[in-house]
Amino acid sequence: MVKMVDPEIILAKASAVQKHLRRIEEKAALSLPAFLKDIDSQEVVLFNLQMAVQNCIDIAAHIISVQGLGVPGSYNEMFYILEENKYIDRALAEKMVKAIGFRNLIAHEYAKLEIDRVHLIANKNIHDLSIFIKTILINCKIST
Repeated sequence: MVKMVDPEIILAKASAVQKHLRRIEEKAALSLPAFLKDIDSQEVVLFNLQMAVQNCIDIAAHIISVQGLGVPGSYNEMFYILEENKYIDRALAEKMVKAIGFRNLIAHEYAKLEIDRVHLIANKNIHDLSIFIKTILINCKIST
């Protein structure tokens, strides 16, 4: 028997993502030259990017697990499974895979990060995570 996703888990993780995105927006609002000089803002943005993406991964894992959609071999595969099962579309799956790649860079190859790229992502691409949350809430029929 397939269980329903737990709205409390999804909403808690979605709330955490939104909290992390707000912190990113606060600190990444600096101009690029100011951001490059502000180590504290860089670290706040990096930490919150990593945590926001991790919470999206947790949401994907929860859905896949309780819906019995398979056993993904990687974080990336989770988002393709969600796409195959009509929770998200292909374009969003690809954006989430890129977000995971960036999260992995933060977590495992910190020294290779280009801080100007971090600033760009924090100002242009973090909205993909909000779109993921909204799409999941709609497709799981969870109201906020």
